[in-house]
Amino acid sequence: MTDARYMALALQLGRRGMGRVWPNPAVGCVIVNHGRIVGRGWTQDGGRPHAEAVALAQAGAESRGATVYVTLEPCAHHGKTPPCTEALIAAGVARVVIAVGDPDPRVAGRGIAMLQQAGMAVDVGLLADQARADHAGFLSRIMGGRPFVTLKLAGTLDGRIATASGESQWITGPEARRAVHMMRARHDAVMVGAGTVRADDPALTVRGLGSLRQPVRVVVSRAMKLPVTSQLAQTATQSPVWFCHGAEADVAAWVDLGAVSLPCAVRAGQVDPEAMMQALAGAGITRVFCEGGGMLAASLLNAGLVDDLVVMTAGRAIGAEGTPALAAMGIGRLADAPRFVLADLARLGEDVMTRWRRV
Repeated sequence: MTDARYMALALQLGRRGMGRVWPNPAVGCVIVNHGRIVGRGWTQDGGRPHAEAVALAQAGAESRGATVYVTLEPCAHHGKTPPCTEALIAAGVARVVIAVGDPDPRVAGRGIAMLQQAGMAVDVGLLADQARADHAGFLSRIMGGRPFVTLKLAGTLDGRIATASGESQWITGPEARRAVHMMRARHDAVMVGAGTVRADDPALTVRGLGSLRQPVRVVVSRAMKLPVTSQLAQTATQSPVWFCHGAEADVAAWVDLGAVSLPCAVRAGQVDPEAMMQALAGAGITRVFCEGGGMLAASLLNAGLVDDLVVMTAGRAIGAEGTPALAAMGIGRLADAPRFVLADLARLGEDVMTRWRRV
C-alpha cells in the first residue's frame, strides 16, 4: 500500500467518531511497520483516549521504527490525558505522516515541532482536502467560533413540508428517513425550532442503527412557551436536551426536568442565530444538524451560517396552500440570495437527496 492508501484508511477510521467525540476532533490513526499494519485507532466516545493512543496500545513494541499516519496534528498539550506527541516519541516511531495541522492555539505547529526535534521525519499535507472536510466541525469551532452547520429540508417537488391541515408524516419514504437518522448520528447536535416541537412533538433521537451515543437535542425558542408533556421533556434525563432561548424566558420547569439552558441575545424578535452558534461552540459542539422549521432555517440561511444544505425531495406536489420549507427571507434581489453548489446527488427509494455546499 502507498502512503495515500494508509492515510485514506486513517480517515475512514476517524469518521467512526463523528458525532461521538465532541468537543474533540474525530481523528483516525494507522501505524505501519515493514509494510504491515500493526496498529489502528480512532478517537473514542467522549473524546478520549485519542486515536494515536489507541493505535499505539494495539501496536505495542512494533511501534518502534514504524510510520504513523494520523489525520490531524498530534496534540502537544497536557489536558485530561498526556500529549500524543510524547506518546509517539516514547514509542520510538520513525516517521509521522499528518494530513492537516491543528489550529488550536495549544497545538498550532508545536506537535510537529516536538516530533521533529525528537528526530522523527514528519510529512504534512497528505489528503489534506479530505481531512479538512472530515474535521470541518472542529476547524470551524476553533477558527470561526461556531459549529459546522448542516441544514436538512425534506419536502415535495414544490418545496412544501406539510399540507394546509398540517399533515406531514410521511412526505418522504423509509429510505430517506433512515438516511436522516444516519446523518443525525454523525453530528454532535440535532436542532429544531419551537414551532416544530409544538407541531410534531419529535423525539430527535437516532433510531434503527443499533446502540449509539445520542446527539444533543437543541431547541431554539425565544420565549420557551413549550409543553412539558412533550417527548423531549419526558426523555430529557435519557438523552440531553439543550435550549437556546431569550434571556427573559422562563426555563425553570425545563431545567427541573434535566434540560440545559443557554441564554442568547434576541434580535428582531428571534434568538440571534450568530449568538446561538457561539453559545453552542462555547459548550463544545462542533457539528449541528438542523431539521427546521421554516423560520429557523430561513434565519440561519440569512445569517450565512449554513455550510451544507441537504434536500430530500419526494415525488409529490401539494400546492401553494401547503407549508413552505422556508419562511420569508426578505430577499428582493436574486444577487442577495444565499448560493450553494451541488456536491452530491443520490436516489433514496422513491426520493432524491441532493447535498449542496455553501459558496
